[in-house]
Amino acid sequence: MFYFLDFVGTIAFTMSGALTAMSKKLDPFGVFIIAFVTAVGGGTLRDVMIGRTPVGWMLDLNYVYVIFLGFVLSIIFRKKFDRLRTSLFLFDTVGLGVFTLIGLEKGINIGLHPVICIALGTITACFGGVIRDILCNDIPVIFRREIYATICILGGMLFFMLREFNLDKDILYITTSIFIIVIRLMAVKFKWYLPTLEPK
Repeated sequence: MFYFLDFVGTIAFTMSGALTAMSKKLDPFGVFIIAFVTAVGGGTLRDVMIGRTPVGWMLDLNYVYVIFLGFVLSIIFRKKFDRLRTSLFLFDTVGLGVFTLIGLEKGINIGLHPVICIALGTITACFGGVIRDILCNDIPVIFRREIYATICILGGMLFFMLREFNLDKDILYITTSIFIIVIRLMAVKFKWYLPTLEPK
């Protein structure tokens, strides 16, 4: 289940990056590069921080194949995504839910404190999008009013609370991912925002 969810998150963020790049009218090579760094950026930063090198995607070519598949699907079905912003948001949300979980699990596997595990989950989920937005000359979503990183933190807290009940791991993974995805959807639908700070 963990391996499967990792691939789901990878392909979701790949398509998120590809759609963003296409909206900026980049050439196919540019679209692929943006899709690639969106998919692996957060995980690469996480692995470097915990001293896991070479980083995960370099040790398993299946990740490269999945990213290429997501890139091709994005190109082939780009006309089907008639609402580009909606499609981008949905793929980004799925990636957010799944990659938070991946980061949490990586931290647990090396015995880190839950607070650090939650930070790793947030980095894994958010920083591929940060790199994507910077390369596409946008203010990263994580720094705007949208509730984004906060949802990852809440999902991490839920994960550790449910873990105390010794739930089956598959149920724990799915519940946490669905919680993050649903809260993000609700935050956008009902316009839940963090207040902005402005100079007086």
